[in-house]
Order: sequence, then C-alpha cells, then structure tokens
Amino acid sequence: MKILVTNDDGVHSPGLRLLYQFALSLGDVDVVAPESPKSATGLGITLHKPLRMYEVDLCGFRAIATSGTPSDTVYLATFGLGRKYDIVLSGINLGDNTSLQVILSSGTLGAAFQAALLGIPALAYSAYLENWNELLNNKEAVEIMGAVVSSTASYVLKNGMPQGVDVISVNFPRRLGRGVRAKLVKAAKLRYAQQVEERVDPRGVRYYWLYGRDLAPEPETDVYVVLKEGGIAITPLTLNLNAVDAHREVDIDSLNRMVEYINASL
Repeated sequence: MKILVTNDDGVHSPGLRLLYQFALSLGDVDVVAPESPKSATGLGITLHKPLRMYEVDLCGFRAIATSGTPSDTVYLATFGLGRKYDIVLSGINLGDNTSLQVILSSGTLGAAFQAALLGIPALAYSAYLENWNELLNNKEAVEIMGAVVSSTASYVLKNGMPQGVDVISVNFPRRLGRGVRAKLVKAAKLRYAQQVEERVDPRGVRYYWLYGRDLAPEPETDVYVVLKEGGIAITPLTLNLNAVDAHREVDIDSLNRMVEYINASL
C-alpha cells in the first residue's frame, strides 16, 4: 500500500512525525508537508507564484517540504512527484478540528478534501491539545493514539471508504487513557462565537485581531464528545454541497463496524 502523510502544522511538527511512525506498519509511506505552519488555509491552493519542494532530514526523519499550502502538497505529491496513493493521512493537528465552522477553514481537513477530490480515500487526525508535551510525556496516550490511527487507516484500506463518505475526521480528547472509547457523531455547526478586537498600532493606524469565544457544545456532536465526554470523535464528512441532491445514501452500518473495529483496538 502507498500512503501519503501530510499536515498543516508544518514539516517540523511532532504530530507529523507521530503520524508517520503510526503509518509505517500499514505500507510504504511518503511524507510531504508544508515547510512552515499553514493553519486555517482550508482548501486554498497557490496560483500566484511558483511552488518548490526539497528533501529534509530531521534527525533521521526524512520528509519532503513544500512552499505551498496543505492542499498544494496533495497536488505536488501526486502530480509533481508522479505517485499514486491508496490513502492520504493528514495531521496529527495540534488542536481539535471540531464543528463545521472549524472544518471548513482547517488546513488539516483541506488536505484530506483535496485528496478526496482526486478520488483518494482520506482521513484527518486532530488532538485537543495546547502543546505536544501533554501527549509525548504519556506513553499510554501515544499508544492509544497509534492504535486509533492504525485501526482507522487499516479499516479503510481493507474495506474502502464507506458509501456516501468522502473524508473521515478523527478528533482526540485532551486526556487519553485506558477506557477511552470512540464514538460516531456528526460535526457541530459552531465551535466558537466569532470576535473581532480593534487595536491601534504605534503609528496610530487601526488593526484587528480575529478570535473566538467557546460556545456551549451541542450534545451528540464532535465538540461535545471531545470536550465534554473526553471521547474520540469519529466524524464522516461529504464534499457534496449540492442542496438538490444532498440526501445521498450513507453506509451507516459500515461506519458503525469501523467504530467497533477502533474500540476493539483500545
């Protein structure tokens, strides 16, 4: 199996290294990722300037860095390097990617959606963490995360993407320990109440900071499972934005079997 691993936090992210290590047992892995963080770039691609790729060796961890966005990396890996992939794994993102509000702007999900547009099964992984030390200092948590990545990716490689699903988003809670379970849930509509703060720079010119205030999570959604229940949210997503045929058949049975497969690995 040929696997592409990418992200939006950049080639130096510990989450990228973790995802690469977790994927090694599944097949032949290529790592192609942005040379610097490209969070909140969504499906953005670079059309106004040339893109570059170069190989980097990060203490024995070899990867190809690109000057583009996460979406660019998928095109560069497939068309620039001329390689065909059986699956694309994006992440592991530092910070959760829960709710449609966040999903639509996420570079982590953007790379997965670009893969889906090319007909490649794709999974995106994100963790509700403020820094990687929260996880890396916990051997049990790393093992659980690895089991989830391995089980989700191997399930899709063996069975294909469930009917009606283009991308599967996996969100980990802050604390991963024995007894944690995966749950199949929809994406909430909102994660934050958008805020804009106006300031004035030393030259007297106004500038603005965009940020969000946490909203109370809606039950039975990805936000609720990760933030309130402390579980692992498995959220199937579709690229179909056409209202006239949005009622496509989704293979819920296959999705539930996948979740059972994940929980059996924990």
